[in-house]
Amino acid sequence: MLYDIRLNLHYDYNRAAGGSRHHVHVVPQTIPGIQRVIASSLAFSPSPSERSDFVDFFGNAVTSVAFREIYDELDIRMSARVSVSRPEIRLDVSPALVDLAEEVASVRSLDPQAPHHFLAASDFVDLDPAIGAYARENLSAAASVTGIAYDLCNRIHAEFIYDGDATTVATKAADAFAMKRGVCQDFSHVMIAGLRSLGIPAGYVSGFLRTIPPPGKERLEGADAMHAWVKVWCGREAGWQEFDPTNGMRASNDHITVGYGRDYSDIAPIVGVLKTTGSQTGEQAVDVIPVG
Repeated sequence: MLYDIRLNLHYDYNRAAGGSRHHVHVVPQTIPGIQRVIASSLAFSPSPSERSDFVDFFGNAVTSVAFREIYDELDIRMSARVSVSRPEIRLDVSPALVDLAEEVASVRSLDPQAPHHFLAASDFVDLDPAIGAYARENLSAAASVTGIAYDLCNRIHAEFIYDGDATTVATKAADAFAMKRGVCQDFSHVMIAGLRSLGIPAGYVSGFLRTIPPPGKERLEGADAMHAWVKVWCGREAGWQEFDPTNGMRASNDHITVGYGRDYSDIAPIVGVLKTTGSQTGEQAVDVIPVG
């Protein structure tokens, strides 16, 4: 699938802001065998005093900007054309859970794709006992790692309520789990926490998802939003597989990846510091438009 993607992040400040520095993670990346970025651009208004681009440890494209002058609003606009062609799902060649620890130990590397980075607790994902118990329900020792991941993905989709008012970007996995509600970020964190509690390496994926309007309804411009899902290390042969617990499905050609991390804190769209004496409000608008 070929997509044109447009993102606008808009921030209003109650009092003038300035002296700010931010890291921005919103530009899709080329991932061999999954997606190819044909063209992309990232613009800021006002224009930053400093700008640099680099790739972080996990291979994510990061734009660092600094604003020395004061401003009362900030716009970040990204556009990209991306081709997505995920490989077809093949036979399940992942090991049984009882054999996974041995396969993890056999990976003698700490490169960004090594499973070792995705087993411990992280900023948004504590190894919460309640989530661990939930992940162990109906668990068979002979079950494959891929099967366990898909089952947990489907259970979260079926048993949790999507509620954009229940949580914030600062909500951690344990709190979202206690409410059994939240948004894609929360569902992904809960799934990651459950899998890690079983000894299954799992990480966070940030990106975009093409949405299809109901029959007879026109697509709304800007109605899409950034999305999150989960990557799971399913053993040496199966490698990393991706699951979307918000929708109860494997990642498809409608999922466009921006980047990977241990949780949201590694790949938040924008993080940074600024000087201001007032509050701020933010809006996000995304268009994912199929081209062909």
